[in-house]
Amino acid sequence: MFFRIGDVAEIVGVKTYVLRYWETEFPFIAPQKSASGQRIYRRSDVDTVLLIKGLLYDRKYSIEGARQRIQEMRKSGELKNYRERSGAGVASASADSSSATGSAAGAVTPNVDPMLRERALAAVSELALLARQPIETLFTA
Repeated sequence: MFFRIGDVAEIVGVKTYVLRYWETEFPFIAPQKSASGQRIYRRSDVDTVLLIKGLLYDRKYSIEGARQRIQEMRKSGELKNYRERSGAGVASASADSSSATGSAAGAVTPNVDPMLRERALAAVSELALLARQPIETLFTA
């Protein structure tokens, strides 16, 4: 499943210009471009953006600190574990400190069934697409 930048901004809860800025600061956020030049995010991109938001907003990391933290997570395999914990789907999670150095990753939100998360994300995406259509077209089929 793919998402446009506006959909991702809505899911993550930030403005589109913030996502574009994060793309410049975090090289591993690399949405593809459609034929019309729109950014197309994959689920893994959205997961990464949610992790970055958690590090910056919830854990109060600096940009450089968040970049280093994600690199540490990649090297140690924590990033893969984080994505597996989030059901390989979009999850609202951030790095959670379980030691004095704050090096372990964990979810901030309660564990949610991955299938339920998948359905909710699909519904949000569908609603976002429907919201862009004229209302008259929604009731004629």
